[in-house]
Amino acid sequence: MATISNIHAREIIDSRANPTIEVDVTLSDGSMGRSAVPSGASTGTYEAIELRDGVSDEYLGKGVDISVSNVNNEIFNAVKDKEFNQSELDKFLMELDGTSNKGRLGANSILGVSLAFAHAVAKSQNIPLFKYINNLFGEVEMKLPRPMFNIMNGGKHANWSTDIQEFMIIFPNLDLLKQIESASEVFMNLEKILASLGLNTNVGNEGGFAPGFKSNDEAFEVLTQAIEKSNFKLGSDVFFALDFASTEFYNKENKTYTLKTEDKSYTSIEWIERVESIISKYPFLSIEDPFSEDDFESWSKFNNLYGSKLQIVGDDLLVTNVERIKNAITQKMCNALLVKPNQIGSLTETLDAMKLSLSANWNNVLSHRSGETEDVTISHIAVGTGCGQIKTGAPSRGERTAKYNELIRISEQL
Repeated sequence: MATISNIHAREIIDSRANPTIEVDVTLSDGSMGRSAVPSGASTGTYEAIELRDGVSDEYLGKGVDISVSNVNNEIFNAVKDKEFNQSELDKFLMELDGTSNKGRLGANSILGVSLAFAHAVAKSQNIPLFKYINNLFGEVEMKLPRPMFNIMNGGKHANWSTDIQEFMIIFPNLDLLKQIESASEVFMNLEKILASLGLNTNVGNEGGFAPGFKSNDEAFEVLTQAIEKSNFKLGSDVFFALDFASTEFYNKENKTYTLKTEDKSYTSIEWIERVESIISKYPFLSIEDPFSEDDFESWSKFNNLYGSKLQIVGDDLLVTNVERIKNAITQKMCNALLVKPNQIGSLTETLDAMKLSLSANWNNVLSHRSGETEDVTISHIAVGTGCGQIKTGAPSRGERTAKYNELIRISEQL
């Protein structure tokens, strides 16, 4: 049990120049923990509510002064000088909020306090955060995660340079340091190839290149060239992974998927066939959100066909929410959970979602957001839960490399 003596929140900026909340929690023994909360651009409808001010002349309406005030006043006054463990604090904060989606106090406010408390208690116990999380999770085997390197961005993360939001590469047979080295080499060679083709070498929200292609297939061709130039063999040394983020180009009214680069719309049945055509051309280990968040029938059909051959990850479908996960398990919609703590709003709920996923023999994949900070908590959650996989962008941009560099430091402690 730990007694909270002080909490202080502030408004900082994230990697997209948007404000977000950072929280410091200090315990009675002087231990202080800090957490900064990320924010997504491509967000699921069913995510917990990220509270923003809506004042147009401050950060274009995206300020978080209300969330900061909620932490510094109502939350602090409610928890000051009280003893909690992690689950007790998180439950107390949810009850204090009193809504099903954390819409009154804000999921960003609650998560900031929850994670900062975790950092503080870990310091108080003189253990690394990943070990503290491991103790909470049930002492599974701790291990370094295998990154999915998002080296090319599209969709909402890169002004629709491609319809597919994330083109990722995975090195399944290397240790962490070698994976980072290898991905960096592919990334650097990709930049050279794009430049030689006269294409844009600017990067998107998650650090991957966003050159703009005439078709989604062209993106795969250029990626393949970069892999070959790096002296890796596609299909044995390195594999592809994708985040379709299909909810972003799904038309709810006419129930079609519309690709801007192809200027073509697909019915759900046709879209399944289109996804099949993509994954049949190249070696894939994982695909994420191939269907819209409410297109349950397509998820179930596709998982029935490919669930034994491919990791099928639910993000917008599941939003790290236990009830959504239960439904997906029942209807056999996918076989992996993308884990984003800010989708649900507390550390305890995040770990509960991961436990439920494991109980269904699913995989868990820890994930960043498109609007990130230097906070490295997800690296510790990935290691502490032993989930084995993480998505945290390209080996580019400081808010992305912060997570990779923290994993390198953690590797020295395991």
